[in-house]
Amino acid sequence: MLLYILRRLVSAVSVVIVTLVASFALFFLAPTDPAGTICGPRCTPERLDNIRHSLHLDEPPLTQIGLYLKGLVADREFETGGTVQECPAPCLGYSYTLGQPVTKLLGQAVPVTLSIVLGGAVVYLGLGILAGTTAAQVRGTLLDKTVVGATLVLNSFPYFVFALIVALYLIPPLPDSSYTNLTDNPLAWASGLLAAWLTLGVTNAAAYTRYSRASMIEALGQDFVRTARSKGISRSRVVYRHGLRAAVTPVATIFGVDLAAQLTGAIFTERIFDLPGLGNLTLRAFGQSDLPVLLGGVLVGSVVLVVMNLVVDIAYTFLDPRVRLG
Repeated sequence: MLLYILRRLVSAVSVVIVTLVASFALFFLAPTDPAGTICGPRCTPERLDNIRHSLHLDEPPLTQIGLYLKGLVADREFETGGTVQECPAPCLGYSYTLGQPVTKLLGQAVPVTLSIVLGGAVVYLGLGILAGTTAAQVRGTLLDKTVVGATLVLNSFPYFVFALIVALYLIPPLPDSSYTNLTDNPLAWASGLLAAWLTLGVTNAAAYTRYSRASMIEALGQDFVRTARSKGISRSRVVYRHGLRAAVTPVATIFGVDLAAQLTGAIFTERIFDLPGLGNLTLRAFGQSDLPVLLGGVLVGSVVLVVMNLVVDIAYTFLDPRVRLG
């Protein structure tokens, strides 16, 4: 296990570095003028040269990439308006449009996105696994057909349409969407994210109901389940202790990938419910050509993806003893 984790960590770090270098080249070495965009239409030549120097855009490409990578482990300094701004390590650059280090901006946005995605995951995992497991036990009955039909109806709605319906018509009975730090007021934190959680949870629960139902049907047909039943073990224990453990393994794989995708792509939820998460921050940075913020968002996304893939692979061995890491 330890050797496997070390190998995967080396591979993960390599992927992140390659992604970072490729993104740096795409954003900073493209035939655009980020300094001119930041400076604005009334920019003076002196101000333009100052921004280029502060962003190190007047340095060779390899020097620019080297300085950025060095900032991950060492402090950096940026000059803005004649004053020197400190950027403590890990330094992901400095946002000249917002006047703050990128690390600080990401530190404010990531907890919002985490709160949205993890809260929604609790909803759709709970609803999806419960509904799928129940439908699998009564396969072919009216209840099973009703559950399957409901999931098809939900999946026929684009996510952003469903979210807009919730925001327009269900917000009055639900608390207004807002974000409060969990440590400041847990009740306000939960109530402000309730609409986003329900939207994300209900729409994704449809897919997890189908996954769970199919996986549970397959698990209930295995020899070990029939053996457990022949020994006189109660039906509920066979289903929820033996069958569910085997059925949840493929669901866990899908969940790990989905969770990583949602953490890096919750922009619809954040925009519709006006929540200051990573998606909103990245979209604003794109509109203002705030390249350091864009690059920081890419770095966070790549780290999330590789970490989630590693966690899913390790979780496999605990969910299913038949799986061995190679």
